[in-house]
Amino acid sequence: MLSKVISSSTIGVEAYTVEVEADIQQQLPAFITVGLPDGAVRESKERVASAIKNSDFMFPSKKVTINLAPADIRKEGSAFDLPMAVGILAATGQIMRERCDDYVMLGELSLDGALRRVSGILPMALHFQSDNGVKGLLVPPENAREAAMAGTIPIYPVKSLKEAVHFLEDESTIKAYTIDVDTVFDEARKYAIDFSDVKGQESAKRSLEIAAAGGHNIIMIGPPGSGKTMLARRMPTILPDMSLEEALETTKIHSVAGRLVAGTAMVATRPFRSPHHTISYAGLIGGGTIPKPGEVSLAHHGVLFLDELPEFKKDILEMLRQPMEDNRVTISRAATTLTYPASFMLVSAMNPCPCGYHGDQNHECKCTPGEIQRYMSRISGPLLDRIDIHITVPSAKFQELSSDARGDNSKVYRERVNLARKRQLERFAGEDQIYCNAHMESRDIRAYCRIDEKSQSLLGLAIKKQGLSARAYDRILKVSRTIADIEGTDEIELAHVAEAIHYRSLDRQLWM
Repeated sequence: MLSKVISSSTIGVEAYTVEVEADIQQQLPAFITVGLPDGAVRESKERVASAIKNSDFMFPSKKVTINLAPADIRKEGSAFDLPMAVGILAATGQIMRERCDDYVMLGELSLDGALRRVSGILPMALHFQSDNGVKGLLVPPENAREAAMAGTIPIYPVKSLKEAVHFLEDESTIKAYTIDVDTVFDEARKYAIDFSDVKGQESAKRSLEIAAAGGHNIIMIGPPGSGKTMLARRMPTILPDMSLEEALETTKIHSVAGRLVAGTAMVATRPFRSPHHTISYAGLIGGGTIPKPGEVSLAHHGVLFLDELPEFKKDILEMLRQPMEDNRVTISRAATTLTYPASFMLVSAMNPCPCGYHGDQNHECKCTPGEIQRYMSRISGPLLDRIDIHITVPSAKFQELSSDARGDNSKVYRERVNLARKRQLERFAGEDQIYCNAHMESRDIRAYCRIDEKSQSLLGLAIKKQGLSARAYDRILKVSRTIADIEGTDEIELAHVAEAIHYRSLDRQLWM
């Protein structure tokens, strides 16, 4: 006999429908799975057989063939366990076949028949609508909150194979899981840390505010213990408020990658990813036989923090250039080519020399000029070209550390950043793919970053006298535009250009 159960899988961050067909034949006992299954799917036969037996059902002593359609797309993961088991029970007449394709079924089976959470539930729930022929989605209880955030189809949490079968026989045994999306989203938009925790470093805080307001990449250079990492970790708390659309898009990536915490409904705050400098190419950009998202995609709509930047392998850093430019990353493999979103703000930190104390007033640097130059040269010009703001973070003074005074909290910074971003969105309303000042190209800079003669003279003098590179010109104008937006002025003034020039002085000091 033949039965069909509806399930789903993902390609990249998008889901598609999978029909799980089960066929039972009067032949020698065997369990065959076709439809390009990966290792986890092929091993499911042992889990499914044990789960059926331990749930007080009969596993057939015949030839069992499972087909996962469409057969030309590779299937991976353990989410097909439940639909395969239900399909076998329907094909053997232990449950009614007519009810099996009314619901989408997802879940990994343990040997005793209990259901375990799986990855990628949110994009699968978003894929199905209430009017496309299915009545609801059967998922493990740990995935129920995540699936309910889609708001597109009723969600039914089932604890075990036996409970799923009872539900198909009597739909009143389980109530649909409901959730107030807006309430959950608002409650989850909280940060455990705050900008007011950082004592002193007012200049660095100002620079980070400008970076957040304009979406600019930033690099911080300073001795060990100066607070670079502490500042970077608080960067997401001052970025513009995350919209529900952005939160769902980010959650889809984390769900597909299996990085969503069990029971978590969504990623409602700006993600902060801080990979170690030993990370591989696949870990940073993404990869695998069926490519999974890397750190650049997990940081989508948030911050990618690279600490000790020169310690990263140079070829790994060079891989960042394309996603920083295109806000997405394309990974090609023999089996498939996938594109993941990767719109992130790069925040990086580094010491000024191998020993860390070049230019520090409290410690003596032991490095030679040649060692310092080689250390700095690990960061290439093309990568540096994509970092708009360079700042030094000196060691904090004792008076600042011992003081009880606290600066503005993250909410105050975020309000100013939101106002600046609002001005930018209004300015770029007629432009395509420009949402903040950092996204401007040369044509846009000429249109929106006009400066007067005094500012032009100052900028020309800075390039000539301080040895600033030609690539710094556009960066200075973009940062000047952001400073003007923070100050609430339509015109870029002389003071704005002067401050922006200050943020490019490291071009000459360390890389020229």
